[in-house]
Amino acid sequence: MDIRLDYGRGALDVRLPDDCAVSIVEPSKGVPLADPSAAVAAALAAPIGTPPLVELARGRRDAVVVIADKTRPVPYGIVLPPLLAALERAGLPPARVEILVATGLHRPNTPAELAQMINADVVARYRIRNHLAREADQHVHLGRTAHGTEIWLDRGFMGADLKIVTGLIEPHLMAGFSGGRKAVAPGCAGVETMRSLHGAAMLEAPLGPGIVEGNPFHEELLDIARRVGVGFLCDVTVDRNRRLTGVFAGDLEHAHAAGMRFVEQHVRADLDRPADVVIASAGGAPLDDTYYQAIKGMVAALNIVRRGGTIILAAAIAEGIGSAEFQHLLADTRGNDDFMARITSPGFFTIDQWMVQHLCQVRRKAEVILVSGGVRPEAAAGLLVASAPTVEEAVARCLQRYGPRAHIAVLPQGPYVLATVRGRKLSLGRAWLDDAA
Repeated sequence: MDIRLDYGRGALDVRLPDDCAVSIVEPSKGVPLADPSAAVAAALAAPIGTPPLVELARGRRDAVVVIADKTRPVPYGIVLPPLLAALERAGLPPARVEILVATGLHRPNTPAELAQMINADVVARYRIRNHLAREADQHVHLGRTAHGTEIWLDRGFMGADLKIVTGLIEPHLMAGFSGGRKAVAPGCAGVETMRSLHGAAMLEAPLGPGIVEGNPFHEELLDIARRVGVGFLCDVTVDRNRRLTGVFAGDLEHAHAAGMRFVEQHVRADLDRPADVVIASAGGAPLDDTYYQAIKGMVAALNIVRRGGTIILAAAIAEGIGSAEFQHLLADTRGNDDFMARITSPGFFTIDQWMVQHLCQVRRKAEVILVSGGVRPEAAAGLLVASAPTVEEAVARCLQRYGPRAHIAVLPQGPYVLATVRGRKLSLGRAWLDDAA
């Protein structure tokens, strides 16, 4: 059997033995919009739960438009021109509009990346600024959430008269689904806010891809977003080829909720039983540019791999491992127990510890074999996973362990699919305890 995995900026073709029991885990095919630019304009003119954007913007002093960074494949070349044109019609020319890149704690995007993400005309005409979470003086304090999270948000964002947030709605390992409130925090939040939101205790709470109800991370983000007065939302959904399949504009909560319902209907795929082996793409570029982001591909497989099974992750990792803090954590981690003891010790906090914690959550339930052209075999051991030069070799190892009739599930699109066993969404902190999945 031949399969094709999203990998880097292309695909990775894999041949599996014909006598394997293979389940291809893919959602129903999303239908790309026939005229995506017109669909964006129509959504701005007839939004969910708010007046049209032109009406909201009329008479405003200025506006900020928050966009996702390069780790999210939002087709901003299509989304932004109609939105910015609506602001101009309302009397807000480019000089009174700032485009703010919601980097969270990711690195700033370069001018070349911005031109590729958006388009050269918008980059030339508008002021574009990267949010810098590590610069404390660039944030204002808004008090604490009901659960005690310190709220520090980007000063320029908070000072704008009209706040507009944009992004991509997809399954997300912490928030259930991305988009909506995530553009505010963590997108425009400072390090001190992350200390609680991405802390060790939070990540062991009932959260995971597709989980919104009872998810304390989602609830904290909503609490923060409600305080800042977001005036308008424009989120989108895309298919495997990054083509627009939906536009959800209007009220921050109502429009985003409609988008989340739409995404679950289109990206959820169910198995009737857990798999011994899950072959997962890390989603291709931009998600598999770094090992840090590629861990999301492992998490996507966690719901459907059996306890004690194996996840084979295919990720290009063309840009390296991740931040200096992330690499340092990996280098100093000897195993799950060692890492959890450190991050739960009083006062401990370091940037990017959350993704190592997610890696440990995966390793509690399954072993991981990494297949990557961007990581040397001798370096893979330092990433807390095994490695193989090809997916075929990794599968051969698994068949020796589980037998020739092992159940193999394949996630060609990785974290862009919400994979479940009989519709169950397992919390990352507890999934490894459940023998049924």
